[in-house]
Amino acid sequence: MTIAQFLSLLGGVGLFLFGMSIMSTGLKNSCGDNLQIILEKATTNKLVAVLVGIAMTVLVQSSSATDVMVIGFVNSGMMTLAQAIGVILGANIGTTITAQITAFNIATFTPLLLFAGAVMYLFMKNNLVKHIGSVVMGFGMLFQGITIMKAAIAPLSKSEVFVNFLTTLRNPFLALLFGIAFTALLQSSSSSTVIFQAFVVQGILDYDIAVYLVIGAAIGSVTPNLLAALTANRNGKRSAILNLLFNITRAILIVIIINVTPLLDWIQSTSTDPGRQIANTHTIFAIIAVCLIFPITDYIIKLTYTFIPELPEETRAAEDRQLVFMTQVNNVPPNMAIHQAQLEAARMGAIAAENFEKAIDCFFDYSPEKVEDVEEREETVNILNHAIQDAMVKLQTLNLSAENLRRISAITIAVTDIERISDHAENIIEYATRMKNKKTKLSKKAAKELKEMAENSMEEVELAIDIFTSENYENLPKIEKLESKVDKQEKQLINHHVERLMENKCEPIAGVIFSDMVTDLERCADHAINIAYALKEHP
Repeated sequence: MTIAQFLSLLGGVGLFLFGMSIMSTGLKNSCGDNLQIILEKATTNKLVAVLVGIAMTVLVQSSSATDVMVIGFVNSGMMTLAQAIGVILGANIGTTITAQITAFNIATFTPLLLFAGAVMYLFMKNNLVKHIGSVVMGFGMLFQGITIMKAAIAPLSKSEVFVNFLTTLRNPFLALLFGIAFTALLQSSSSSTVIFQAFVVQGILDYDIAVYLVIGAAIGSVTPNLLAALTANRNGKRSAILNLLFNITRAILIVIIINVTPLLDWIQSTSTDPGRQIANTHTIFAIIAVCLIFPITDYIIKLTYTFIPELPEETRAAEDRQLVFMTQVNNVPPNMAIHQAQLEAARMGAIAAENFEKAIDCFFDYSPEKVEDVEEREETVNILNHAIQDAMVKLQTLNLSAENLRRISAITIAVTDIERISDHAENIIEYATRMKNKKTKLSKKAAKELKEMAENSMEEVELAIDIFTSENYENLPKIEKLESKVDKQEKQLINHHVERLMENKCEPIAGVIFSDMVTDLERCADHAINIAYALKEHP
C-alpha cells in the first residue's frame, strides 16, 4: 500500500465517522427532546425498554450515544439499572442496522445524496428541513467514506506484509483481541464492523476470521461508555460496568455457540454477498445474545454491584428520591391529601436546606467529596421537585374547596422556592471549585464578612422550613429581622468589595466570586421569606 492509498484509507474512515456524527446530530435535532423523553418514560417494562433501545439506536445510528444517554439518566437517578439494561440490550441490536445499510451498493447515488443534503442544509430556512438535510448529507458522507475505503483497501490483497499480518489473526483469540482494540481506538463498533466488512468484500479477510473481529468489536464498543462514566457518580459507573459485563457475556455465549453448532454455515447460506453475510452475522449475533441474556439480566445487575457495592449514603439517597407521603393522593380525603403534600414539600425543604448548609461549608473548607455530596443532593431535590409537581397535578383533579385550591397553589409555589435554594447551593460549590482551580482566595476580611452573611442566610432558610412545616407564625418577626439583616449585609459587603477593588486589595477572580456569592446568599434569603409566608392566609 502506497502512502497515498494509506492516506486515502484514513480519509475514508474519517469521512465515514464524520458522516455518522452529522447524521446522528441531525436526527437528534429534528426529534428535539423527544428522544430523551421517550427513553426516560418508556423503560418501566424491560421488554419495552429493549424495543426503545433498538428504535433509539436505529435513529441516532450509534449505540454509544444511546448508552451515554442511559448513563446520564442512571447518573441522575431517573432510571434504575433494571431499566437501563433493557435499553442496553436493545441498543446492541439497533447498532447492527449500519452494517445492513452499508451492505447495499449505492455508490452511484452518493453524490446525489450529498448534493440534496447540502441544498437542504444551506439554503432552506425551516429548521426541521435543515436538520433533515444534515441527516441526508451525513448519510451521503457515510457511503462516500465507504467507497473511498473500499478503493484504498483493494491493493492490500496484493500486499505481502498485510497478508502476513492477517495470517496472525487466524488464531480466534488474537482476532478477538484485535477487534476489541481496533474498536476501542475508533470508539464505534459500527465503524469497525463496516471496515471488517470491506476487508471481506475485497477478499483480503476470510469470513471465519471476520466473525471473531465482529465479536471483539462489540466489547470494544463499550470504551466511550467507560470514558463517559469516569465523571459520573457510582450509579453512572455501574451502568457502564453493566454494559461491559453484558458484552463480555455476549462474546462468551456467541463463541461457544459458533463452535458447537452450524450457526456460521447457516448465516453464510443466507446470502452469496460477503458484505451481506457480515451484516447478517452482526445482526443475528446481537439478536441471539439478547434472547439468551434477557432472562438472566437480574444476575448481571447483581454482579455489577459486586464491582461497585452500594454505600449506605446511596441507599439514603434512593429513599430520599421517592415520595413518602403523597403515594395515594387519589384514595384519601382532599384535606389529608393536601396535608401530605405539605409534609412532602417540607421534607424536600429539609433536604434543600441541608444542601445549602453543605455548600457553604464546602465554600469555606473545600473538598471534592463535599462537591460530589452537594451535587448528589441537588439531583435528589430536582427529582423530588418533579415528583411532587406531578402529584400536585393529580390533586387538582379532586373535588376541592376554594381554600384547598389556595393551599395547593401555595405549596406548589413553595416547592419552586425550595428547589431554587438547592440551585443556589449548586452555584456555591461551582464558585468554590473555580477558586480551587484558579488557586485564588478571599482576603481574611472578605471571608469573615461572607461567612457572617452566610450564617444569617442559612438560619433564615432553616427557620422558613420550620414555619412552613408547623405553620407557627410566631417566628415571623424573627425571620423578618433576619431578612432585613441579610439585605443590609448585601449592600455593605458590595460597598466594602468596591473599596477593596479601588485599593487593589482584592484578586480579580476572587472579587467576582465574592460578588456572585453575596447575590446567591441574598436570593436564598428571599426564597426563605416566600416559603415562610407561603401557607399564611392573607387578611
